[in-house]
Amino acid sequence: MGTLTEEKSETDIRPDRPWVTVVWDDPVNLMSYVTHVFMVLFHFSKEKATELMMKVHNEGKAVVTSGTREEMERDVQRLHEYGLWATVQRDDEL
Repeated sequence: MGTLTEEKSETDIRPDRPWVTVVWDDPVNLMSYVTHVFMVLFHFSKEKATELMMKVHNEGKAVVTSGTREEMERDVQRLHEYGLWATVQRDDEL
């Protein structure tokens, strides 16, 4: 009986990896618009929203939120409604 518990513990020790919302650069949306969307959707300060927008612009992508898969899918849907290109990924797959 002790062996079964030990085996189960060994398989259960790996923590659930968090999920992230990634916003990707696109040739359509203005930088000021992307900053505005970040401020409206996520209540980021203008400075934080601008920093993330510049990361998207300069590096091609930026992680804007993290949490459960369901939360991130909701965030991606909201970003899509504003016309931004966003995806959900596991944090360790970036």
